[in-house]
Amino acid sequence: MVQCTIDGIAVTVPEGTSILAAARSVGIAIPSLCYWEGLNEIGACRVCVVEIEGIQKLVAACNNHVREGMVVYTNSPRVRNARRTNVELILSQHNCDCPYCVRSGNCELQKLANDLGISHLDYHKELPHSRWNRSFPLIRDASKCIKCMRCIQVCDKVQSLNIWDVCNTGSRTTVDVSGGRTIEQADCALCGQCITHCPVGALMARDDTQRAFAALNDPDKLTVVQVAPAVRVAWGEAMGLDAEEATAGRLVAALRRMGFDYIFDTNFSADLTIMEEGSEFLQRLQHRGDDRSPMFTSCCPGWVRFLKSQYPDMVDQLSSAKSPQQMFGAVAKSYFAEKLGVDPSRIFCLSIMPCMAKKQEADLPTMNDAGAGQDVDLSLTVREITRMIRAEHIDVASLTDESFDSPLGTGSGAGVIFGATGGVMEAALRSAYYLVTGENPQPDAFRSVRGLDGWKEAEFEIAGNTLRVAVVSGLGNTRRLIRALRRGQVQYDFVEVMACPGGCAGGGGQPIHAAQELAGVRGQRLYGLDAVNDLRFSHENPEIQALYRDYLGAPLSEKAHHLLHTDHYGWEMPPKMAR
Repeated sequence: MVQCTIDGIAVTVPEGTSILAAARSVGIAIPSLCYWEGLNEIGACRVCVVEIEGIQKLVAACNNHVREGMVVYTNSPRVRNARRTNVELILSQHNCDCPYCVRSGNCELQKLANDLGISHLDYHKELPHSRWNRSFPLIRDASKCIKCMRCIQVCDKVQSLNIWDVCNTGSRTTVDVSGGRTIEQADCALCGQCITHCPVGALMARDDTQRAFAALNDPDKLTVVQVAPAVRVAWGEAMGLDAEEATAGRLVAALRRMGFDYIFDTNFSADLTIMEEGSEFLQRLQHRGDDRSPMFTSCCPGWVRFLKSQYPDMVDQLSSAKSPQQMFGAVAKSYFAEKLGVDPSRIFCLSIMPCMAKKQEADLPTMNDAGAGQDVDLSLTVREITRMIRAEHIDVASLTDESFDSPLGTGSGAGVIFGATGGVMEAALRSAYYLVTGENPQPDAFRSVRGLDGWKEAEFEIAGNTLRVAVVSGLGNTRRLIRALRRGQVQYDFVEVMACPGGCAGGGGQPIHAAQELAGVRGQRLYGLDAVNDLRFSHENPEIQALYRDYLGAPLSEKAHHLLHTDHYGWEMPPKMAR
């Protein structure tokens, strides 16, 4: 242990502890801007500088360790002046048009400048500019980049895609797409982790809120919205609601106030995905060991983009089942349109997703099987829908819970855990067990696939057959698993992959919190919702049973294949036209 003094407080911490961590351990907050624990500890911003007795220069607290007897001052006049100057210099190259920035009110730089009392700049302002295709789902504004390097670090260290890199030198240094490529030419998975790790508004998802408002205000459109599993445990964070207040029912009430005609639950189509994907898995299991083994889940579009660009020879191993978002759209514009007796072209289908890659997925040329344009017309992130709720001046705290509509609004607990890493695998195994044995397993029989470990393995016995499964989240972990598969070091029958660490609960479209990872907290809440749900199995969902009985026939039927499955070779990654 090391003993030191920070701002007059005696501190004892393990050897190797940073000054920043030591200060925080006794409640002393040293401001920082580029720092992200375990990911970006490079001292680039120089905001966390502190004064140490006996050392002439100020040092960064994030990447310097405490030493025995060290005396540290975190907010001396010298430190305050240096910190203020450093932030002013950052602001001199930052576009401060805050009123129309998506991060206004949730910007680490904005908060820091306010805390330091910066009300004007004495430095000449010089903003960098670059061209960007603003129709692409991921948008970068060079004039707001503060060169913190977080986006580079998360893409390199966590996602292993190396999309971003430093370019230029001196005061012209900035971050841009690596290799001189445009973002369309890059093999970006659109996971959005660079956005959720950016401290400012330099990176953002394409804003589609005005298209959503236009659809709501169009009298000829029937607006049908679906709410993804992981949305219900995150949407309230941006609205100032605690976990108990931010219920799915309260979100439904808010959406009704906004004017949506029908509000459905993506848990329904998650259950539908299990029926199709689980049946496909059992079918493929009869040919265990062929070149299409193991079968990979296909519900994460970021993962599908990754596989198509990094390991195109393995695309055949993807399940052909569409994601829950796309299954819902196809069913809404066919089965539901018939039930309503309306022309499916009148239906404007929106989704609220914890994901940015869903925007690109909805626009794929292969996602129009209902024959009424794109099956999903628009996909919104959680951040977008909360902005829309605020724009409508809805007091969500005063709302009471309301129910999803029928017949696409009932979801099982198996559907809700799709939002957590391991949830798709667990849900699929619950129903696969039933489809093989004719009996339900204990609902939590497959809980060993839960948890935040980036790569989990398990074996289960079903009717005398041993199933070897793996669950992986984060594309860096995914790359390690695929390399091990290709070297013959591991063997599996079924693999669940989620592009974002922790699964959709940590998705790139979720609310942003300064230097915090909340996938674990949100995931635990999803498992809690599963535990209290009266329905724990996808195959027991009465609305799923009615859909097959009245319309689809059976899992993997001809109609089910047409509406609910897709051709992964029907589009290129990166797009051919962009190369």
